[in-house]
Amino acid sequence: MSDLALSGAGAGPRPAPSRPLRLPRRGLLWQALLLAVVVALGWWLWGNAQANMAKRGVELGFGFLERNAGMPIGESLIPYQAGDTYGRALLVGVLNTLRVAIIGCILAAILGIALGIMRLSSNPLLRGLVGAYVEVIRNTPLVIQLVFWQAVVLSLPPVRMALEPLPGVFLSQRGFKLPVLVADQAMWGLLGAVVLALAVWWVLVRRERARQQATGERRSTLLVGLVMLVSMPLSAATVFGAPTVEWPELTGFNFQGGMAMSPEFAALLIGLVLYTAAFIAEIVRSGIQSVHKGQWEAARALGLPPGRIMRLVILPQALRVIIPPLTSQFLNLTKNSSLAVVIGYPDLVSISNTAINQTGQAIEVISIFMAVYLGISLLTSLGMNLYNRSVQIRER
Repeated sequence: MSDLALSGAGAGPRPAPSRPLRLPRRGLLWQALLLAVVVALGWWLWGNAQANMAKRGVELGFGFLERNAGMPIGESLIPYQAGDTYGRALLVGVLNTLRVAIIGCILAAILGIALGIMRLSSNPLLRGLVGAYVEVIRNTPLVIQLVFWQAVVLSLPPVRMALEPLPGVFLSQRGFKLPVLVADQAMWGLLGAVVLALAVWWVLVRRERARQQATGERRSTLLVGLVMLVSMPLSAATVFGAPTVEWPELTGFNFQGGMAMSPEFAALLIGLVLYTAAFIAEIVRSGIQSVHKGQWEAARALGLPPGRIMRLVILPQALRVIIPPLTSQFLNLTKNSSLAVVIGYPDLVSISNTAINQTGQAIEVISIFMAVYLGISLLTSLGMNLYNRSVQIRER
């Protein structure tokens, strides 16, 4: 055996070649440095705030939420008295803000979609009127509009001469009075039946859509859905009884019963809805116009009427363009509701300002309503993004 073979057989495994030591990338170093600067700045600001608050005899913390607020709130969705805590007062503000935001987004979306379709009407008078509305509303500051609508509501007749545009609906200087269902077992049974009917209808629609994608055939669920929306509530009324409607009645110098909308809430809701609907109308108009005209021509060639063309062909394709900016408008409406402080509606910002003036806990209170608005915005974006994903056209 050769010396080369012997030396190869007796030799151990060769050591792996050593690699040169690599330093972190320059980008990581800059990020670490930036993080250190941000942490140091935050630490300095926190220490500075603690020192300044200590000089004023105020300690940082959220313990003030357990103290009695002593502030009256004119409008609340939950029971509240002036002797309740600051935490409950801020909760009232959060609920009042959510009330305006949810109702406002729904009404603004309905009105904005209708106006956006009218902007493309073949009737020049209708198209011109809607165009003028959009231009005037979009180019006028929202604060001025809110003050204007408050003045309009306050200029309504007094209570004893209230306007009644619809049976049971009264408009006066003290706001709006509307009939309302009494919250009893019959009402909850009726609402449960309606929700169940809508859920079953939605399942049927999804099943027919899947069947259409698989076989190209689809059966209409409109008649079945309408039958369920009528039959299920009637069945619930048979079991639990008919729900009771509470009608407002004029007794003395004010109305009793029914649901009340204060002048401040009515002015805020009208202003936000009309303002946001003008922007949504332009979004809907541009989304519809983004669909190629060949889609219109193909649908007309199939003999579809204009209403079905818009509902079944154009709008499903335009949603891809409409939903992202529509989400931004919902977020803007929620944040613009903070202007309620101008007309005296007790929303979160208004109550927070009072709490700051009484307690001096500005940092804590501001951080609370910033977190609330951030949470509302993130939840709104999440819901709209999920809906946007569900309506996306998927290529086969």
